[in-house]
Amino acid sequence: MKRLGLLLLPILAITLLLGGNAFAQNVGDNSVYFVTYYSNANTAGAPDGTLRIINDGDNATIPSGEGVENGTLWAAIYVFDDSQELRSCCACQITADGLLSESVNKELTVNEFTGRGEMTRGVIKVISSRSSDPTAPIPDPGLRGWATHIEATTTTFPSGPGAPVNAKEAGPWFTTETALSDSNLTALEEGNLGTLCSYGLTIGSGYGLCPCTLEYYEF
Repeated sequence: MKRLGLLLLPILAITLLLGGNAFAQNVGDNSVYFVTYYSNANTAGAPDGTLRIINDGDNATIPSGEGVENGTLWAAIYVFDDSQELRSCCACQITADGLLSESVNKELTVNEFTGRGEMTRGVIKVISSRSSDPTAPIPDPGLRGWATHIEATTTTFPSGPGAPVNAKEAGPWFTTETALSDSNLTALEEGNLGTLCSYGLTIGSGYGLCPCTLEYYEF
C-alpha cells in the first residue's frame, strides 16, 4: 500500500504542474471541411433525413451574454447525387451558439439544377465559411455537424446474366445519426466546389439553390 502511494505521488505532482491537463483527451481542432452521405431520400415510406450544424461560438468577439448576434458563420453546403454530380448548393447563416437544421427531402434535394427527378442517395459536403456566398466560400473554423441516415432493413439485388449491380432497399426503416467526418480541404477542392456551384446556379436560372431553415427552427 505504501509502495502504491509512493508511485501515485509523482503522477499527482506532474498533473498539478501541467495545470491538471495531463489526462485531457478531447482537444478542439481547426477543421473547416466536413463530409457525410444521405440514403433512401425521397423514398416512399421512408422517414426524412436531417443535417444539423451548430456554431461553437469560437468566433465570438464580444464578452456579452447569450442572444447577441456575434461570431456569425455560414455553412456552405454542397449536395451531390450518386453519379458524383453536384445537384444543389447553398450557404446558411449560423450565429454563435446557433443551430441549423436542414431537411434532406424538403430542402437539400428538393430544388436541384438539372430537373432530372428526385435524388435518393449521395454525398453532402460542408465548408465552415465566413462568406454568405456558396460560390466563393472563405474557410473559417467554428462549425460542427451531425446527420441522420435512413437505413433499410431489407436489401435485394437484381439477378440473372448482365443484371446491374444495383440494390433495391425497402422498409421497415431505421434511423442512425453520426457526426460529420472531418476532411482535408485542398485549394483545388475548394475552388471546384465554388465553381461548380456558380455554374449550376447560373445555368439553372435559380434552380439548385437549397433553401435554408430559419435558425433554431426544428421539424
